[in-house]
Amino acid sequence: MSRPSKSTVTTDGERHLTLSRRFAAPPDFVYRAHLEPDLLAQWMTGPDGWVMSECRVDARAGGSMYCAWTHPEEGGFHLTAEFIELETDRRIEHVERMHLPDPTPDNHIVTTFETDGEGTLLTVRMTLPDAEARQAMLDFGAVEGMEASYARLEGLHAGREEAG
Repeated sequence: MSRPSKSTVTTDGERHLTLSRRFAAPPDFVYRAHLEPDLLAQWMTGPDGWVMSECRVDARAGGSMYCAWTHPEEGGFHLTAEFIELETDRRIEHVERMHLPDPTPDNHIVTTFETDGEGTLLTVRMTLPDAEARQAMLDFGAVEGMEASYARLEGLHAGREEAG
């Protein structure tokens, strides 16, 4: 079932893609949800049916990330990343690649978390090596998977607020 997207996606030049989305959650929560393995495993699962089966994060400049996903019918894949810079509750800069099983080209990503009223404006700016790599990522359904995951992240925070 398709969900309406709350994300805005734009392209710039041949290599850039920017996704923006507002969350009804404070920047500190949205930032932590991008770095803490227990939170990541609850929301960053992409389209329905996928499960994050493993997640390791060393959240510091020079640190790394490894996340793996599985699906009962479609197999699995994993992501590796290296962190360049982190500004607590404000910004994450990293380079990542998906292993599908072969690695995709490096995707340089800067994610910012801005206070927006009582929520957060998340902006994810991706720089890919060329137009073909960007198109391959779009064809793979990465934006749709990100939106499905972001909907879960929003629900995760709402559930914590109700339980709080």
